Amino acid sequence: MRKVIIDTDPGQDDALAMMTAFGAKKDLNVLGITCVAGNVPLDLTSVNALKICELSGVFSVPVFRGCPAPLKRKLITAEHVHGKTGLDGTDLLVKKKELEPTDAVDFIIECTEKYRDEKITICALGPLTNIAKVLKQDTVLTDSIEEIVLMGGGFFEGGNITPAAEFNIYVDPEAAKIVLESGLKITMLPLDVTHKTLVQRNFLEKLRKSGKNSAIQAAKLLDFFERYDVEKYGSQGGPLHDPNVIVYLLNPEIYYGKLVNVEVEVNSELTRGMTVVDWWNVTDRPPNAYYINEVKENEFFETVLNNILSLEI
Repeated sequence: MRKVIIDTDPGQDDALAMMTAFGAKKDLNVLGITCVAGNVPLDLTSVNALKICELSGVFSVPVFRGCPAPLKRKLITAEHVHGKTGLDGTDLLVKKKELEPTDAVDFIIECTEKYRDEKITICALGPLTNIAKVLKQDTVLTDSIEEIVLMGGGFFEGGNITPAAEFNIYVDPEAAKIVLESGLKITMLPLDVTHKTLVQRNFLEKLRKSGKNSAIQAAKLLDFFERYDVEKYGSQGGPLHDPNVIVYLLNPEIYYGKLVNVEVEVNSELTRGMTVVDWWNVTDRPPNAYYINEVKENEFFETVLNNILSLEI
């Protein structure tokens, strides 16, 4: 089983990603959930992570508060997409589960020390602030990180928060730059691929008709979440971004990409957070990321559905 830490800013699509990971018990050992400010402020993202754990019937996975703001920027959030709580669409409550006293950055560092021989994978679903802080604190720890798989960036599709930038990278471009220049094995799931996983009607119906509360609530979250993107893009469904990170770990064979160089723009206000992808190898900059732009859509939704339906409640 692959040992993973899920670094996240829930977010309805983050919620579906977490639920998919929790359902994949035979393949993924989720060591912890580390929260970061992004879609909504940290106080909300951390509570939202607790809500999703309880909704999934998962009480053994610890949840940690991380960075409340980007490394050098004022926090920008996305309530216009996710609603004022970040999980609008349902009335989930936290009844039992509590946040851990340890800081998220310290927890990640502890895991890299504890599992130095086995290595860990970091699944990054939000701004990369927590991960950049870990890398800045001790570069030796990178020996314990097998891979960082992140949802972020965009090249062929452009941006979704500005014409040039995808939200996660835009919120903390300095952190993204640190991660991409770390020398670690990095896999990127950008808008170029997540815009190919548009929520399917039959997928939602199967969640609703499953008889399981967790699946029914997941469908309600998606009903709220996709209304913004359907209106924005004129599509039949909203893109399910973050679960691509988890599905890639479970079924990498359904994805296609290239090992390329990716740089992040941190200076220009016009193109802040732009991921400049050398897709055609027109520079001499060394490759630093496996950049994915194709996915088999039906297999993606089958994986998400099967793992969510495997949850106990």
